[in-house]
Amino acid sequence: MSYPANASLPTLVLTHDAFVTHAVPAGHPERPDRIRAVWRVLERMNAASIRREETKPGELELAKLIHDESYVDILARLEAPEGGFIGIDADTVWSDGTGEAISHAIGGAERLVKAVMSGEARNGFLAARPPGHHAERDKAMGFCFVNTVALVARLAQQRHGIQRVAIMDFDVHHGNGTQDIFWSDASVMYASTHEMPLYPGTGHAHETGANANIVNAPLRSGDGSTEFRAAMTGIVLPKIKAFEPELVVISAGFDAHHRDPLASLQLKGTDFAFATRELMAIANSSAKGRVISVLEGGYDLDGLSEGVEAHLAALSEAAES
Repeated sequence: MSYPANASLPTLVLTHDAFVTHAVPAGHPERPDRIRAVWRVLERMNAASIRREETKPGELELAKLIHDESYVDILARLEAPEGGFIGIDADTVWSDGTGEAISHAIGGAERLVKAVMSGEARNGFLAARPPGHHAERDKAMGFCFVNTVALVARLAQQRHGIQRVAIMDFDVHHGNGTQDIFWSDASVMYASTHEMPLYPGTGHAHETGANANIVNAPLRSGDGSTEFRAAMTGIVLPKIKAFEPELVVISAGFDAHHRDPLASLQLKGTDFAFATRELMAIANSSAKGRVISVLEGGYDLDGLSEGVEAHLAALSEAAES
């Protein structure tokens, strides 16, 4: 049975100044300018189909829905000196603004879940940083501390009675954290396209989860639109459709763009739009059109801007028609 989305509802986009307060050392790719680039995209897009709101702070305690209690308690105690950093690993640093940024990401997840599940918004996008999909159940890594897409899935289940959530991750890096959190959870499907070999080294096709709920479709260095779309249509999308999700969540990383300095896939904005439309079609079929997207990677500002604009244009298409 098909449940088409209500075309009159807006795409809700959430962001906040707090997301630039998470500071990183000079030269770090996951920098505040990434959010500023997204803001510039929002300023030039159609305000009639996209409603922009500021996030409000959320409670770090909510992260215990997806992360180990002891790990969240460690995060709560981290306190970097003003203008300084606490190094978690070679890539991941905690600054004096990181806690506020994470709080707003958690609050944004709460708000989007409530808005989309209540029918206030047709779908939504959270433009936040730091990203989250590398954060495992008990470990920060890969620029990530709290796994926001995992929190979106769990909030939808616990607060709104959703039985099946599908998470699609088209970031160029495999979302090892999301896979780790839901490895044994048959109620959540995690699917990913990503470049291999590449950080973090997970995401082989044979990694299928304890309940065949993990779908990995690795790509090779240099692959572009043809290979990406073949992986989506031949592997990922049929598995997600057969799962019949009641909510589709997107880990929206744009570092598979051909301009990105951290990887070697050759995607364009049209590829992100294609993936978004295909996922929306599945959501229309089984999830009443409900899609929630969260920003992950994307480290070339022009490539990030192109990807975000294409993604948001696709999300808001029905509202414009």
